[in-house]
Amino acid sequence: MTAMAAYKYQAQALMRDYLLADPLLPYTSVLIGIVLCKMAYDVTRILSSFYFKGYTLLTKIQRIEWNNRGMSSAHAIFITAVSLYLVVLTDLFSDRVKGPITFRNSVISTSALGVSVGYFITDLAMIFWLYPSLGGMEYVLHHTLSLVAIAYTMLSGEGQFYTYMVLISESTTPEINLRWFLDTAGLKKSSAYLVNGILMFVAWLVRGKDIFVHIRILPHPFTLQSDNTDARLWVLPDICCAISALCNEHNVVHEDPKRGEENTGKMAMMDNAKTKRIPELSTRFGITA
Repeated sequence: MTAMAAYKYQAQALMRDYLLADPLLPYTSVLIGIVLCKMAYDVTRILSSFYFKGYTLLTKIQRIEWNNRGMSSAHAIFITAVSLYLVVLTDLFSDRVKGPITFRNSVISTSALGVSVGYFITDLAMIFWLYPSLGGMEYVLHHTLSLVAIAYTMLSGEGQFYTYMVLISESTTPEINLRWFLDTAGLKKSSAYLVNGILMFVAWLVRGKDIFVHIRILPHPFTLQSDNTDARLWVLPDICCAISALCNEHNVVHEDPKRGEENTGKMAMMDNAKTKRIPELSTRFGITA
């Protein structure tokens, strides 16, 4: 027991003095984000090969994109949950707390941004490695802007509130990926595809309101601050995030038509084989077309 207690103390000291120390916290969280992305990619591959028989019929690049979208959905769910938690449920950005909201940050908020940076690094690396199979220049532009904006707020601790306001819009990503999954599985005419489309529409309406709120509260720090030293370049991540959001909107609008054409050609692997597979997939997932 003494030896175990000693090891536990050493591990806690390592975490406290090195991995979670303020200077190293952002970099540690980025590495954790990269590792978590790899885990999400592998979990998607394992679960898909076990529960989805049509997975083995996909081409190699389709399986890679399938797993990549699973990783993307995992990140979107994580960062949306953290954003809502920090913005809505905690007092970190509350009006009851004194001080400018633009400079507020915490260990949790900085760590979550680091995990998100790790995701964008991983996804951007995959896009470059398989370019242009996983996306063209619009994807590179979107990911680069997002990476720069989030990394800036993570390292400087400035503008995190506005960054999290924009990151809430990641809630639309799982619906977009699910739409691609259903389309690739040959379930484009299923009821699940229709319901998912309705959810996407509602999510986009909510997201539009979020962007307008984001713009509305933008000028407040300037009117509240009288000291010029407080007027730092925290607007840079805000502008980058706004541009990133617009690029993401362009990405979503053009993503499915573009990839749909590719998938139509690749998944056309004989109409007879596809016709036989659709009932099997529908039965497997309990979906009625």
